[in-house]
Amino acid sequence: MTKPVVLIAEELSPATVHALGSEFEIRNCDGTNREELLKAIADADALLVRSATKVDEEVFKNAKSLKVVARAGVGLDNVDVAAATYAGVMVVNAPTSNITSAAELAVSLLLATARNIVPANFALKNGEWKRSKYTGIELSEKTIGIVGLGRIGVLVAQRLSGFGVNLIAYDPYVQPAKAASYNVKMVSLDDLLEQSDFITVHLPKTAETAGLIGEEALKKVKPSVRIINAARGGIVDETALFNALKEGRVAGAGLDVYSSEPCTDSPLFALDQVVATPHLGASTDEAQEKAGIAVAKSVRLALSGELVPDAVNVSGGAIAKSVRPLLPLVEDLGRIAAGLVHESIIRVHVEVQGEVVDNDLKILETSALKGLLTQLISEPVSYVNAPNLAKDRGIETSLHGTPESLDHKVKITVEVTTTNGEVASASGTVVGQQSLIKLVGIDKYDLDVAISENMAFIKYGDRPGMMGIVGGILGKANINIANLQLSRDTKGGNALIALTVDSQIPMDVLNEISSAMQASFARAVNLN
Repeated sequence: MTKPVVLIAEELSPATVHALGSEFEIRNCDGTNREELLKAIADADALLVRSATKVDEEVFKNAKSLKVVARAGVGLDNVDVAAATYAGVMVVNAPTSNITSAAELAVSLLLATARNIVPANFALKNGEWKRSKYTGIELSEKTIGIVGLGRIGVLVAQRLSGFGVNLIAYDPYVQPAKAASYNVKMVSLDDLLEQSDFITVHLPKTAETAGLIGEEALKKVKPSVRIINAARGGIVDETALFNALKEGRVAGAGLDVYSSEPCTDSPLFALDQVVATPHLGASTDEAQEKAGIAVAKSVRLALSGELVPDAVNVSGGAIAKSVRPLLPLVEDLGRIAAGLVHESIIRVHVEVQGEVVDNDLKILETSALKGLLTQLISEPVSYVNAPNLAKDRGIETSLHGTPESLDHKVKITVEVTTTNGEVASASGTVVGQQSLIKLVGIDKYDLDVAISENMAFIKYGDRPGMMGIVGGILGKANINIANLQLSRDTKGGNALIALTVDSQIPMDVLNEISSAMQASFARAVNLN
């Protein structure tokens, strides 16, 4: 059997290859060599990069088998996520791999600017003993302004708290009570600019944050302020910062990122009061190893057809821990529901009951579509392309949640509607520490059966002898029954048999059962 090809386009830690395991064919290329990359990507199933390889529309057009692009780091500036999504390629990164390293570098730059460590080091190595020239300031009792109180901002706050500082922060998405748990006071951006002795930036670069610390902002700061940017280049306007430093309106700066990289020639580099490093935020052995291992695990999941929690182009955003075990359940429910009808499906509705509704459940719509479309079409279906494939086929989706669930901790129903108005549904739940997925309903019929690879459902008029017919015909066909469950609406009314069997039931065998039972409905569903 041919192994999936994993193309590594930049130098990654040995732990990355080890984490991938032996199930893949590992190839290497120079991602910065365009011709080499486009040739190598042709038959690759996965592409692993860092920050130097440009993964754009041209790459996706040349990739015939590509299923996932993994960036061993946080940023995705070098990956065209929109083009990847259009091509049905999952994009993953390692969002938490370097947060400790980035936070520690920010603190290092802040301390270096406070004590003039870099120019004093250069002077001494040049034979100059200049103690009086490089007098610095203490952090104790100073006000540190943190712009962006996300994961890295919080780590910076925790590390600086031991210096006896006053911590304030600006972040429109963080509640004051949450910040208070880190001993941080939330303030407006103007208040932060006016009050801070040090300002450290920890925001993503977006249209809203580009140039946030610019000319106008720098008119509001103390002349003694030191500004640190180890987040993304361009959030601090470098020209405005240079002018403020030259004019004495800012006392110092520590920079690890720049608006254009690589940056080797900036007026800022000529200033003694600027400490500059070449984007070293993630450049620790630990961060590189964490990033490599994280994306290797993501690649393994993606190539096995599973959802990757760190996928950035899958509808639904971050997936809560309590939601993740529901994904295979909903996918199977989608496949079962699709197998219950013959006509074209025009609508899919996902109904969620239980406390899990407190989380973002959008991903469950995608999971239901992935299962449903896998059952209906021959082309590959992924969490990335399922919404677009459904849209192309005119399938509408909806989702509703309610916190009440009478019989189960969580219950999910996937309901499909066809072009002729036929409606069918499959309901399920997850039980136990092993997250066993169970089918608990088909349409109005209650069940309690573990979902299996091969299942069948038969509706008929309730009367004696029907079980024997099913067992006899399947026995004659050498098909072993693993589980058989009967559900009926009323005594002598309508009934439904749910079967799990050890091998797929051929259509002619199913038709024989249906005819012998005078069934109104008989469907076999294979979930392989």
